[in-house]
Amino acid sequence: MYKILRREDLNSQVVLMEIEAPIVAKKCKAGQFIILRVNEEGERIPLTVADYNREKGTVTIIFQIVGKTTQILAEKKEGEYIQDFLGPLGKASEIEGKKVAIIGGGLGCAIAYPQAKAFHEAGVEVDLIAGFRNKDFVILEEEMKKACNRLHIVTDDGSYIEKALVTNKLEQLINEGNEYDLVIAIGPLVMMKFVCLLTKKYNLKTIVSMNPIMIDGTGMCGGCRVTVGGETKFACVDGPDFDGHLIDFDEVIRRSKMYSIEERQSMEDHKHKCNLEGMH
Repeated sequence: MYKILRREDLNSQVVLMEIEAPIVAKKCKAGQFIILRVNEEGERIPLTVADYNREKGTVTIIFQIVGKTTQILAEKKEGEYIQDFLGPLGKASEIEGKKVAIIGGGLGCAIAYPQAKAFHEAGVEVDLIAGFRNKDFVILEEEMKKACNRLHIVTDDGSYIEKALVTNKLEQLINEGNEYDLVIAIGPLVMMKFVCLLTKKYNLKTIVSMNPIMIDGTGMCGGCRVTVGGETKFACVDGPDFDGHLIDFDEVIRRSKMYSIEERQSMEDHKHKCNLEGMH
């Protein structure tokens, strides 16, 4: 059992939890993930390591309430326990280059933040672009400021700082003369696709994190398979980081929508059960 030491609502749909897991904290690095199970009956879900503290023996996870399991996890309080917390898994990010642009879209900023922090601590110059739907969805602003040389926050509707897409901001920085050794993009599949289309035009090496498509996290279910350069790879064991210019994004986007109806039904069933229990 793993104790929840801290719980914080970052916005109406995103929750941060700091978990007491000294063995995991001792080994994890930026880019890796953990697998947890909320209770004995629960499903296994992979979540990115958003941060860690080796001295305290803690690992921080950030997740969005999108289905039954994340809803049950969000209902947990400080001082309560999670059944299983396994990791670190996946390959750690390669820290290289002199100047990088790291892009996070929405919840992807929870993955972009530890990446930026690792590069920044290694002495690499980091421009961090964080894109959100609107002001209400902005997360980790203060943490991201400390993890880069320059933080650029953009919102789709212009309700906070600057109205732009992350691709607009990246192209602006490139045109201003910034010479990047590497671009890293983490967020919704469509966002990563268009970042890669842009960077291909400028011949900029681009790495994307395929964390969003992982399910089981062990390579057994095949749900996170992705075509990279014509070869089938699995995000959980071969990644989650891949060369974005080699990924068949259209294929991945089509597959990501396959079980949306079943996922929505599972969430509704859980809410109905909770309502019935509340009546007694």
